[in-house]
Amino acid sequence: METVKNAAQYVSETVQGTGAEASKEANKQVAKDDDAKLGTRASAAKDAIVDKKDELSHDTKADVNKEKAKN
Repeated sequence: METVKNAAQYVSETVQGTGAEASKEANKQVAKDDDAKLGTRASAAKDAIVDKKDELSHDTKADVNKEKAKN
């Protein structure tokens, strides 16, 4: 039963990591947009950094759960 739980958590963390990655990329594009206001660009840059942290966190958790599911 624990293996099934770990596998489900692996899938969940993988999906969340992918979502954070997509958000990061979108925010990076806004931060680079010369037509956007400076405040919007700065906010998007900050959000991209937070998204990167979230992406790494979810990817790490996914890897841990993947290894647990193997046992």
